[in-house]
Amino acid sequence: MRPLTLDDLLPLEEYATRRREFFESLRRYLDRYRRVRVGPRVTLLFENRQTLWFRVQEIVRVARLAEPEHLQAELDLYNRLLPGRDVLQAALLIDVTDEARLAEELAPWRVFSGRDLTLRVGAVSLAATLVTCRPEDRCIGAAHWVQFTVPSPQRKLLTDFRQPAFMEMVLPDYHHRSLPLSEDVRQSLAEDLQLSERDEAA
Repeated sequence: MRPLTLDDLLPLEEYATRRREFFESLRRYLDRYRRVRVGPRVTLLFENRQTLWFRVQEIVRVARLAEPEHLQAELDLYNRLLPGRDVLQAALLIDVTDEARLAEELAPWRVFSGRDLTLRVGAVSLAATLVTCRPEDRCIGAAHWVQFTVPSPQRKLLTDFRQPAFMEMVLPDYHHRSLPLSEDVRQSLAEDLQLSERDEAA
C-alpha cells in the first residue's frame, strides 16, 4: 500500500481545529469497516492508510512536531504498519478493567504467541503472526501488532460471502470467536490486499 508522505499531512493548526470532525469520521469508519471484537476483552483494529494517517496526525499534535525530519521519522515508523503484499496488519488491544491490577490482569496473556489467533474463512484457517514478540514489546502490555498472511487463493474467499468468516482466539483462559465478519469488513480487507499488490507492481 502506498506509503504516507509529508504531503499527506495537514498543518498542525488546521488539523487541531478540525480534530473532532476527523475523530468522528474515523470512529464511524472503524466501526463499519475495520474493528473486530473477539470476545469481551480483545479488539482488532485493521490498519491502512486512513487509520494510520489519523495516528500520525495525533502524534504530530501531541508532540507538536513541525520539523520535516521529525515528521519523516514518524512516517517511516508508521508506514511499516501498512498492509503489504498478501499481508493484513492489525492492532490487537486487550481491555483492562482495573489499571491498578494491570500486571495481574495481563498475566494470562503472556502465553499469547500470535498463532492462538486465527482468521477463519470457510474451511481455511489463517494464523496470525505476533509482531510485538520481544520481551520489551510484551512489557507494553495491552497493545500489540499482529499480521495475517492471506495468499491469493485464500484472498478470493474474503469476498465470497457465501463462506462464513470470523476471528477466533484460543488460549487456556480465553476461548472466543468474533461475530461473523460483515460484508463491509471483508470487502475492506480484500481491498487492502488488492491495493498493496497494485502499488507493489507499480
